[in-house]
Amino acid sequence: MNSTPLSVALAQGNYFLGDLQGNCEKILQEASAAYSRGADLLITAELSLTGYPPEDLLFREAFIASVEEHLNKLCKDLAQFKDLFVVVGHPAKSNELGSKALHNMASIFCNGQLVASYAKQFLPNSEVFDEVRYFSPGSKPCVFDVKGVKVGLIICEDAWHVGPATAAKAAGAQLLIIPNASPFHMEKTHLRHDIIKQQIHEIHVPVIYVNLVGGQDELVFDGASFAMNSSGDLVYEAPQWVELLHYLEFANGEITKSDIHPLKSTEQQVYDALVLGVKDYVGKNGFPGAIIGLSGGVDSALVLAIAVDALGPDRVRAVMMPSRYTADISWIDAKEMANRLGVQYDEIAIAPMVDAFESSLSKEFTGLAQDATEENIQARIRGTLLMALSNKTGRIVLTTGNKSEMAVGYCTLYGDMAGGFAVIKDVVKTLVYRLCEYRNSLSEVIPTRIITRPPSAELRPDQKDQDSLPPYEILDAILEHYMENDVPIHTLLQSGFEQADVDKVTRLIKINEYKRRQSPIGVRITRRAFGRDWRYPITSKFRA
Repeated sequence: MNSTPLSVALAQGNYFLGDLQGNCEKILQEASAAYSRGADLLITAELSLTGYPPEDLLFREAFIASVEEHLNKLCKDLAQFKDLFVVVGHPAKSNELGSKALHNMASIFCNGQLVASYAKQFLPNSEVFDEVRYFSPGSKPCVFDVKGVKVGLIICEDAWHVGPATAAKAAGAQLLIIPNASPFHMEKTHLRHDIIKQQIHEIHVPVIYVNLVGGQDELVFDGASFAMNSSGDLVYEAPQWVELLHYLEFANGEITKSDIHPLKSTEQQVYDALVLGVKDYVGKNGFPGAIIGLSGGVDSALVLAIAVDALGPDRVRAVMMPSRYTADISWIDAKEMANRLGVQYDEIAIAPMVDAFESSLSKEFTGLAQDATEENIQARIRGTLLMALSNKTGRIVLTTGNKSEMAVGYCTLYGDMAGGFAVIKDVVKTLVYRLCEYRNSLSEVIPTRIITRPPSAELRPDQKDQDSLPPYEILDAILEHYMENDVPIHTLLQSGFEQADVDKVTRLIKINEYKRRQSPIGVRITRRAFGRDWRYPITSKFRA
């Protein structure tokens, strides 16, 4: 047992994928701060050098060569922080399996030397993960000595399986550290706690879990790093969604209790995830700001609030595009919300453009009844106007469609689906209302009438969403069971759903896959989103 405390620094960092030089500088800054505080060990997140997930960049030899070059230089630069051990995540080739296999690795540097390295043993290949496509698994434990303490290291997915933690304990580990790149979805933090507690009950060794924070395309990482003692009790919990450097002490076989930031409500977690997702997507991709088609409805109101909280009012522009079917209250409420948030607000009437389209098509449509065709023309005119403003200003269009609509195709290709980032693509309609109520609990930026009035696309007289769809409470419940949890149709019927509702919703999910394939990406906040973890064929006859 160590009587002199071991000071461990946790770096909950937001690393920019592919910015090897920038990430090296960030790690050096973290090391400098840790060294100044007298830390003995600094832990950064999984693949901190590259960002996560690098995807097919890993197939490019130039990328792997650049990683190796930056890693070697980083090792030398870290030598200035005498006796500080630094854990850095990176991809690397090795001969562990007898060939030049690529591994997801973590290396420990101290005094300009490579002290130890570890190759991730379990490669996730489900949900949003496809590490088997890129990496080969490692097979050896990693235990290294810091001031007389045997520190074991495993990486992320390894903690969800029997073996790596046990092997580290068998190799003498007195403290287990776990660098992670664990993306957020609702209830994920509780899952992490449960998994680590199970491991601790097997190995009886305290654990420090360090997680990535930040947005990367549709994924968002919440941080929420934590530590547990050898009994599985929580002794530290970092706040979500923020970069930080926190210090823990390990002495006499245990981690000294530190700050525990309580988990926020589901609505607050999701809202913060969406804000960070927008902030990093817009910021990391270099867009000067965002444009939103504001309709006076609840979905665009929520997206506008998120955008302003992510980017600030000066970088957000709201555009109202009324038609002959737009209710006066939609104009009034949209303008009122824009004023409350202090964003640029413009109105562009689409009626003259709709008339021009209908006139041009009148000969072709002679004798044919009006249907969704005319409705889609309105939506596509709006999409064209927003994209024109985007092209002219460089600002990205944030689309406003929710998961319920995306699931059943209640959206228009090249219309309301046109844009660069689909903010609430993974948020079902019932959760949209809860998020609006949550945002208004902070400050009332969304006019109450937007939340309370029946939802409508306002593309024909007196139109209501429920004219075409089951009530959202039923639709969203079917989506949760069928789409997110793979519950079969016969089980849905046995559990009490009406056959007409189940048949309609599951049929619409199937036939609208082609639309979703052409939609922009959006922030993932559930365990299964319409994105990288939903890979269904467009052309298929099966539905069950």
